[in-house]
Amino acid sequence: MKTDPNPLFQRYLDGRITGAEMTELNELLEHNESVRSDFVDWLNLDAALAAMSRGWEAAEEIRPRVFRPFWKSRLALAASVVLAAGLLWFWQDANRACAVVAERAGADGLEGGTRVRGERFELAEGTVKLLTRRGAELVIEAPAVFRFESPQRLRLEKGRLAAEVPPAAKGFTVVTPDGNAVDLGTRFGVDVPAEGDSEIHVFEGEVIATGAGGDRSLRGGDALVMSRGNGDARELRSAAFIQADELPALDAGLAAGQQARSRLATEALKSDPALIALIDFDTGPRRPGVYRLVQGRWPGSRAAEFVEVGDHLRLQIGGDQSWPQLTLAAWVRLDHLGAPYQSLLHTDGWSENNSGQVHWMINGNATMRLALRENVLAAGSEEKNGYPDSSIPVLTEQGRWVHLAVVYDSEKGTVRFYLNGRFDRETRQSFAHPARLGPAQIGNWHQQDRKLSGRIDQLLVLGRAMSDAEMVELHEAGTPYR
Repeated sequence: MKTDPNPLFQRYLDGRITGAEMTELNELLEHNESVRSDFVDWLNLDAALAAMSRGWEAAEEIRPRVFRPFWKSRLALAASVVLAAGLLWFWQDANRACAVVAERAGADGLEGGTRVRGERFELAEGTVKLLTRRGAELVIEAPAVFRFESPQRLRLEKGRLAAEVPPAAKGFTVVTPDGNAVDLGTRFGVDVPAEGDSEIHVFEGEVIATGAGGDRSLRGGDALVMSRGNGDARELRSAAFIQADELPALDAGLAAGQQARSRLATEALKSDPALIALIDFDTGPRRPGVYRLVQGRWPGSRAAEFVEVGDHLRLQIGGDQSWPQLTLAAWVRLDHLGAPYQSLLHTDGWSENNSGQVHWMINGNATMRLALRENVLAAGSEEKNGYPDSSIPVLTEQGRWVHLAVVYDSEKGTVRFYLNGRFDRETRQSFAHPARLGPAQIGNWHQQDRKLSGRIDQLLVLGRAMSDAEMVELHEAGTPYR
């Protein structure tokens, strides 16, 4: 590291950098690896000196801190006292909190107000929000393993973290097994799956990703897979991360007994004589396919997550039987909408000799579609693509669990769509075959244009038409929010 900081570094750390200077600094960071490396070193040194100075203060409370001027005299002070005060600082820092538990939803063992120091935490279920000493908000979702190395440095061995970092906490670093995410005052997410490479997703602002392949500057909308090489670009999956504003509703849902209510509703569905399939991931062996198992709607529950094109889950439902009526419903958490389709349930193939094959999806325009082979829309239908479509978009940018459902009745020639229990629209068909299921997939469907980006917690396939009242109750009993 150079003995004198770049003047732009000093102005950035002082909080006095202008817009033009920030643009100049961004250009340097993006195109000069040596500048990026020096910048990360200065951020780390400033964080360490700030932590050392706080070790000499009597106050224990956790609060945001304004950066002090990064003068050469400060460096001289550090050089003169580091040997004498080093042991004292490390002893004090180990016994002071790096963060405090601000909120939680089902995170046993981390009660509100708990001070978090350098312990290694294994979060088996639920979600927790931590507030660091400088005011950074960290939301960590189970299953997760993490520990603070300092108030400005958290090691995430496994789990999913969303961070909102104010100017006072610039330089906050998340350390992963595959590289580091160094914040520049921003909002970002880090995903360390149980299997596979770590990912960094920048929602707003900038992050420097450091790894074996060097340093890279990521801006809002960018995402990166932290591989052993230079990293690979990833589609931004902002809704894959629980944000701070979702936690209160999740905690209120648990307090209101929603998890128990959902369990009772699920048991009632299992006894419905028209039940064809009720797919969940909490019990039984892993179903065939390529996908991740992650936390579902409830603390400790499981959901199937689909990330790459080609990720899929194989199903065998309905056999060779025809179904004059059919209800499809699923709890999903979509990361983003990719053109042209998000596959919720596709039977294998799309052949003329198998009329009534079912394809349930989300279009590129964010609405649902139910397509049955050889069915024909009624004259005068508003749909322009030849298939029944819903009218209300599925708003993935909200980052929430949503309940999607469709009810098909071949005898009436109707398709009815529902979003979060609310009736959306009905489409009529002049010719409607009984539905046929059989071998099917969630996710990729033999082609690159069929995929799913997000999680499915539960999929219901029922051989009858549910009523509007039943659909409202199905949503109300299963929602994790209050």
